Amino acid sequence: MTAMVATRFAVAIHILLLLATEPAGQATSGRIADSVGTNPVVIRRLAGQLARAGLVRVRRGPGGAELARPAESITLADVWAAMRRPNLPLLPTHRGTQRATETLGRAVPGLLRGVLDEAEQAMEARLRDITLQALLDRLRHG
Repeated sequence: MTAMVATRFAVAIHILLLLATEPAGQATSGRIADSVGTNPVVIRRLAGQLARAGLVRVRRGPGGAELARPAESITLADVWAAMRRPNLPLLPTHRGTQRATETLGRAVPGLLRGVLDEAEQAMEARLRDITLQALLDRLRHG
């Protein structure tokens, strides 16, 4: 699950960067898929998620897609939220034991859950600090 979210996130960022750099109308699912190295169906599915999140506008047919708002107003946290499944932790834990005699076995999942939730919150806070425009600037200036 974690790898799937991270992969969708990376591909979504790739899609958005391409939309920000391609001339209007050039960013078709076929063109984006070629750049990403995947199938156009995958691109259309992820573009749909980005559209539902208000990050892109998708036009059927030869029109392609475009950013729905300026790159400086799209944060990586916006993209992360668009690719996540709500109410599922990024880093899952095991269930542990339910045996009354196994104190540690019952305690570890909850203890670990708290630490992992804190780590995920820190990651999301950092992603809120980085805009798509900042990535474009890094791309252009090396």
